[in-house]
Amino acid sequence: MQAKTIKAKSTGEIQSALQQSMIDGFKPTLAILFLSIKQDREAICNLLHNEGIQIFGATTSGEFISSEISEGGIAIMLLDINSAYFKIAFQETGNSTVFETAKQFGADGKKTFANPAFIIASGWLHTDGEEIIKGIEDGFAGEVPIFGGMAGDDLALREPIVFTHGKSSTTGLVAIIIDQDKIDITGIATCGWKPIGITKTVTRSTGNIVYTIDDQPALDLVIKYLGLNIDNEASESMVVNLGAYYPLQLERENAPPVMRTAMLGNKDDRSLICAGNVPQGAKVRFSLPPDFDAIDTVVNECADLKNENIPDADAVIMFSCISRYLSFGIMTSEEIERVKNIWNAPFIGFFSYGEFGKSPSAVQAGKRGKHEFHNNTCCVVVLKEK
Repeated sequence: MQAKTIKAKSTGEIQSALQQSMIDGFKPTLAILFLSIKQDREAICNLLHNEGIQIFGATTSGEFISSEISEGGIAIMLLDINSAYFKIAFQETGNSTVFETAKQFGADGKKTFANPAFIIASGWLHTDGEEIIKGIEDGFAGEVPIFGGMAGDDLALREPIVFTHGKSSTTGLVAIIIDQDKIDITGIATCGWKPIGITKTVTRSTGNIVYTIDDQPALDLVIKYLGLNIDNEASESMVVNLGAYYPLQLERENAPPVMRTAMLGNKDDRSLICAGNVPQGAKVRFSLPPDFDAIDTVVNECADLKNENIPDADAVIMFSCISRYLSFGIMTSEEIERVKNIWNAPFIGFFSYGEFGKSPSAVQAGKRGKHEFHNNTCCVVVLKEK
């Protein structure tokens, strides 16, 4: 399997780069397409479709094929993978629940391949990430590899879109279902954030809204422990943006913590609005602001993944939380570059509103944890044809 990447700022530039990529006889069958909400998705999809290329697409909050990050642009990975080894699936939630929609993906994968894996992207379903994982596993009737990210929309937080040729949706799901008997696929969801303070208990929550922690208003705890000045900010809105800098770590028995970003604070009821569910009774800790050690952790865990599973790669995909970009700033480019250099293979990624991937195991070295929904995490996916 051969892969090539192209990046541009306009449909015209993509058309030229696409033709140039095929001048040596390269005939891609699949395009992984990440682009800004501002770009002409339909025109670019038509360009690819007219060349016989199937499309897995998501809008972004920044996209990259190297450490040079573009905002408002287009990034494409082209692969000449045998069409019998994968299937593009697309579902709109419509009147169904997210769980039921994802369940159809799992059943479709089981019917299509004896040993499937899923690379997925979802639209504006940020509170239902766990339901996507549960639905796919229920439809498949077992655990199955699931990697991917939630689409972005240049941080407008209004209309992230997933799409393929002729279909697009703000509340839908798109997937590449891959035959693992033909293509090795592995990956890891890693963050490197360090906890701070003592473990606390979520004493009242509903879905992704946390009202009290240790019976204290959740927003007041954030203000106290992180030294914020939210109540002094001049704002007519009761809901304030926390900037996605303050993730909570949900502690679990016999499993590594999973991240939940506290994105918004409600000054009226003093609650936190997180980018993912936080169960009542959950044990949580706040996280320190990131430093270079966080990047070292991500790079080291990716290096371990290479050594344990796939030493050589045909393609690498990264789904990185927009919160990391906001928190890391210019350090983000270093993280991307160092991960890319581990396999030194064609590489593509985008900044997402949530990630799907396999947690590292805290229990048994050499064996990784479950596929889960994450925030503030870098999910890396590696493909190699057998």
